[in-house]
Amino acid sequence: MKGYLIGKKPKVKREQFNKFSGIFMLSAWGFAMVGSSFLFLYIGYLVDEILGTTPNFMLCSFFLAIGLCMWRIYKEAKDQSKKM
Repeated sequence: MKGYLIGKKPKVKREQFNKFSGIFMLSAWGFAMVGSSFLFLYIGYLVDEILGTTPNFMLCSFFLAIGLCMWRIYKEAKDQSKKM
């Protein structure tokens, strides 16, 4: 029955993708924030074990990861607002 659509792409509603693009972007940034904070936390733990300073580098690197991710999210939001 759909033989008349052979070779033609059906029109896709762009509004549907625009609704979910913000959600996907926030979930990707959330995943990046969690992943980087655990990575920096682990690296700080290893540095603390080597130097014998118990929570210093671990906490500093953890807060550095959170701060860097929040700065990147702010820049991304600023760029998105310029596009609108």
